[in-house]
Amino acid sequence: MKDIKLKDKIVQGINDLFYIWKREFQTTFRDQGVLIFFILVPLGYPLLYSFIYDNEVVREVPAVVVDDSHSSLSREYLRKVDATPDIQIVSYCADMEEAKQMLKNRLAYGIIYIPSDFSDNIAKGKQTQVSIYCDMSGLLYYKSMLLANTAVSLDMNEDIKITRSGNTTDRQDEITAYPIEYEDVAMFNPTNGFAAFLIPAVLILIIQQTLLLGIGLKDLVPINRHYNGTLRIVMGKGLSYFMVYSLVSVYVLCAVPRMFSLNQIGQPGTLALFILPYLMACIFFAMTASIAIRNRETCMLIFVFTSVPLLFISGISWPGAAIPPFWKYFSYIFPSTFGINGFVRINNMGATLSEIPFEYKALWIQTGFYFLTTCWVYRWQIIKSRKHVIDKYKEMKGKGKPILS
Repeated sequence: MKDIKLKDKIVQGINDLFYIWKREFQTTFRDQGVLIFFILVPLGYPLLYSFIYDNEVVREVPAVVVDDSHSSLSREYLRKVDATPDIQIVSYCADMEEAKQMLKNRLAYGIIYIPSDFSDNIAKGKQTQVSIYCDMSGLLYYKSMLLANTAVSLDMNEDIKITRSGNTTDRQDEITAYPIEYEDVAMFNPTNGFAAFLIPAVLILIIQQTLLLGIGLKDLVPINRHYNGTLRIVMGKGLSYFMVYSLVSVYVLCAVPRMFSLNQIGQPGTLALFILPYLMACIFFAMTASIAIRNRETCMLIFVFTSVPLLFISGISWPGAAIPPFWKYFSYIFPSTFGINGFVRINNMGATLSEIPFEYKALWIQTGFYFLTTCWVYRWQIIKSRKHVIDKYKEMKGKGKPILS
C-alpha cells in the first residue's frame, strides 16, 4: 500500500512539474512585459551594441595644427600625419589660443604644435620635438593622436639616421635605422577593435540581466493546486526559463557575433558545456532575487543601476588586477563575472574547459548554491501564501460570508 502511495506521489509530482513548466511557458508569451524582456530585448539589444561599435576602431580624429616652423620638413611631417588613417587635419591655426578655442568648441580633439626651431635643430644635428595636445575626455582620441604621431616620427627618424650615417649598403641602412627590430603581434584581437574586445562581455551580461528582469516580472508562486511542493515548482519554472534561453543564447552568443564578423575561435562543444551552468546559475540567481522585487518599476531600476557596474567589476572593461579587493570579491556574487571571463577566453582565445577551471567550477557552485536559496525562497513564499489564505478564510468565516470553493 505504501509503495502504491509513493508511486502515486511520484506520478503526481511529475504531472505537476510538467503542468508548471507548461503554464510558465504559456504565461511567458501571454504577459507583454515578460515577452519584451525575455524575447524582444535579447533580440534587439545585442544588435544595438554591435551597430554602435561596428567601426571597431576610431578613425579620422579631427586635429588642428600650429606650425611655427613653416619649413619643408614640418610640412612633410604634417602631410604624413594627415595621410594616416587615425588623424584628419581639419585646420591650420595662427597660434595656440585659436587652436585651444577650436578644442573648446569641439571642432577638433587634438592639437599638433611644431616649434619655430623644428627644422633648424634637425639641420644642426640636434634633437627637436613635436608637442601633442589632446582632449583627454575621450581616451580613444588620445590613442589615435599618439599612434599617428609616433608612427610618423619613427618613419622620419629612420630617414634622418640613414642620411647622417653615410652608409654604402642597404643592409647597413637597416641596421642604422633599426638596431633593435621588434614585431607587433595583436593576439586574440587581430583588428585591434573595440567591438571585438567589449561586445562578447556585453552579450553574456545581457543574458543575465534580461533573465533577472523577466523572472522578476512573473508571479512568484501562483495560488493553484498544482503549485504544491517546493521542488516541483522550482524545477518546473526553471525548466521553462531554460528552454527559452537556450534558444536565446544561441542567437545572442553565436548568431550576433557572426553577423558582425567578430572573432569566434572557440569550439561549439566547449561553448555549450560552459553556457549550461551559466544559464542555470543565472536562472536560479534571478529566481532568488525575485523575492526582493515588489513591482515592475523595481525591475527597471535594478537593470539600469546594475548593468554598467557589473561590466566594470567583471575585469574586462577595467583590468581585474586594478579592481579593489572588496569589489573583486563582491563581483563573485554574480554569475556574469565568471560567465564573462570564461566566455571571452573560450570565444576569443580558443580556451578549453580544462584551461578555465576556476570560472567553470565557480558557475557550478553558484548553480547549486542559488538552487538551494531558490528552494528556500519559494518554500517561504508557499508558507506565507498558505497563511494568507487561511487568515482570509477565517476572516470571511467570522463575518458569516459564503466561502467560494
